Amino acid sequence: MEAAGTLERGLALLRVLADDPGRPMAATDLVRATGLARSAVDRVLATLTHLGYLRLDGREVRLAPRLMELGEAYLAGGGLRDALSPPAARLAEELDESVSLAVPDGEGVRFIAQFTRRRTMSVAFRVGDLLPAGRCAAGLALLDPAAPWAVDDQLVEPGLVAVAVPVRDPDGRAVGAVSVVSHTSRHTADGLRAYALPRLRATVTEMETALARPPLTAHRDEGPGGGQNGGPDGGPAGGVDRSRVAKQELGAGYLQSLARGLAVMVALGRPGGATLADASRATGQPRATVRRAVQALERLGYVAARGTRFVLLPKVLELGYAHLSGLPFRAVVQPHLNDLVARVHESASVAVLSGEDIVYLARRPTRRIMSVDITVGTRFPAYATSMGRVLLADLPEERLDAIAVKPLSSHTIATTAELKTVVRQVAADGYALVDQELEEGVRSLAVPIRDGSGRVVAAVNVATHASRATPADLVRDILPELRETAARMAADLAYVHGPAWNGDLREVVRLGR
Repeated sequence: MEAAGTLERGLALLRVLADDPGRPMAATDLVRATGLARSAVDRVLATLTHLGYLRLDGREVRLAPRLMELGEAYLAGGGLRDALSPPAARLAEELDESVSLAVPDGEGVRFIAQFTRRRTMSVAFRVGDLLPAGRCAAGLALLDPAAPWAVDDQLVEPGLVAVAVPVRDPDGRAVGAVSVVSHTSRHTADGLRAYALPRLRATVTEMETALARPPLTAHRDEGPGGGQNGGPDGGPAGGVDRSRVAKQELGAGYLQSLARGLAVMVALGRPGGATLADASRATGQPRATVRRAVQALERLGYVAARGTRFVLLPKVLELGYAHLSGLPFRAVVQPHLNDLVARVHESASVAVLSGEDIVYLARRPTRRIMSVDITVGTRFPAYATSMGRVLLADLPEERLDAIAVKPLSSHTIATTAELKTVVRQVAADGYALVDQELEEGVRSLAVPIRDGSGRVVAAVNVATHASRATPADLVRDILPELRETAARMAADLAYVHGPAWNGDLREVVRLGR
């Protein structure tokens, strides 16, 4: 297959999966939906799975969180989300109503940020969703950018009302719209306009001022085939084309041109776009290869030329971003738990800290006559569990003073002072091993799951009966597997929750339900 054709086939398959992500699909379903030969579908699936964009669950194919890096490349490179989100978040807080940011995309508008108020009747738009321009306030504001504002009086859905104002760039072009969205149980359309419009207009003025500032220089040079930013000569010397190694390892089943094309897409996600030379340096690919990929992406509507630079377009978000950005916490970590249990043949769990307890958010038990019987939602004292100690180790030590230590077995630590000593050691080691302190016969080993800032937001453990593994066995055999699993979970959570997700316990528990 030629390079451009292979990239187009891969993106076609991703679109099919993204159109109905809740429907189980196997390779045979994708053959029917795309019209591709089975051999072509198998090679595309193998390549996308290797890149981490898809997961294979038995015969079923599912979108994986890393696919969001394509949408993130557009959102970061476009600059609107990062520039406009802070004032939009403040507006939602001040009005106590949901606020949306949207941009034009063909005959519709696509959402690039949401700041939703949690209510019984709440807005269900997701980042990446596309709505017809004539059926929502943001679209109406962009269809007639000369109008100062637009109102949606239950056009999209009965009960939903919204008011929107266009946002203009320094050249006066309407590049997006900000909407305040509510429900008729709270406001009529006219009432919402009267309530929200003055503050909405002031916020848009603040946003337009932000857009007038010079953009910060940023580089996004990592991708499925990318590497570190390279030399100044416009050649491929600075980047590393990782697809070469994968091709050598996987052979004919790996479509190098597909991996290279997706790497180019990610490389274009920088403020102001990227030249062919920029993308060549970022990906380590020859400029001719980059040019063919960019031309294919232009034909498909994912890229546009801006002089000598090429920028990603909002259509990139159709590649599963809306579905993946809304995944609950448990749905993100559960596949990794399943993989871990398949490798170590012991039960595994994920938990977060709630007061002085841990709460189980996800679990994969093993099937044995004698097993550790715990369900999602179970609470245990943090001080006597491996996951609890990992989570306590990320807290200021003075927080441990309030914890009342009580014996739960003959092995449980006896005092708060002893707990502090143990927790300090856990912080130094990067893991916690608890030997029959919660219950006689139960041993467990846990490591932290961190967010993008390095803060511990959850923990993952493996638990077993003392008769099956000594403490030394767990450290030798299980700890490396646990650490690898935690790293994969953290990577997926970074994509799904992005910079806005701060690991707040209430939000994590809500997501884990």
